[in-house]
Amino acid sequence: MWGTILVGVLALIAGVAIGFFVARKTMINYLKKNPPINEQMIRMMMMQMGMTPSQKKINQMMKMMNNHLK
Repeated sequence: MWGTILVGVLALIAGVAIGFFVARKTMINYLKKNPPINEQMIRMMMMQMGMTPSQKKINQMMKMMNNHLK
């Protein structure tokens, strides 16, 4: 009786832990392939703020975004 309950609880804990790490890895891979923001969005955002977006500034911001995801 106690053995069955112990095995069930251990299986539940293992399932939750494995599920968490699989979901985390999947989400990281998804964000790497489909970044939430791209160069065009940064360019539009800078223009809306009244800044003139140079390619150098856009590249710097993209690099910061990519480093943040790692």
